Amino acid sequence: MRVPERIVDSGFRGLNRFHRALRRITGARLGARAFGMSIVEVRTIGRSSGLKRTVLLAAPVVNGETIVLVASKGGDDRDPEWFKNLIANPDIDVSIDRRVRQMRARLATSSECAELWPRVIAAYAPYAAYRKRANREIPLVICEPR
Repeated sequence: MRVPERIVDSGFRGLNRFHRALRRITGARLGARAFGMSIVEVRTIGRSSGLKRTVLLAAPVVNGETIVLVASKGGDDRDPEWFKNLIANPDIDVSIDRRVRQMRARLATSSECAELWPRVIAAYAPYAAYRKRANREIPLVICEPR
């Protein structure tokens, strides 16, 4: 791994730890939204370790019980670890608005992506730049109740 990748990864982990601590200390009263999007806590099972993993993510599209996540990693060329974990183990727990939901994650189909990307970008315009910067197709993940 190159040094810049280590720095990027450390930055994402540090920001996530800070955000989780803020939510824990305030009972999720602070940190429930960012940039106009709902913040969700996603609990996965590590694909290699089998251990529980938790990450906070922005959900640009919340449609009833369905939540859409963007595996952008800020426009990085690599998929985020949380994404790799939920592909290996799609049964996840998602906490939103202080309520835990058991969900199943799946990749959006190409037709779903065509419909969802404009909504994702409308919710947070920098996603358009992430798509241009990344040397990969940034996946959209649809989380639906189990």
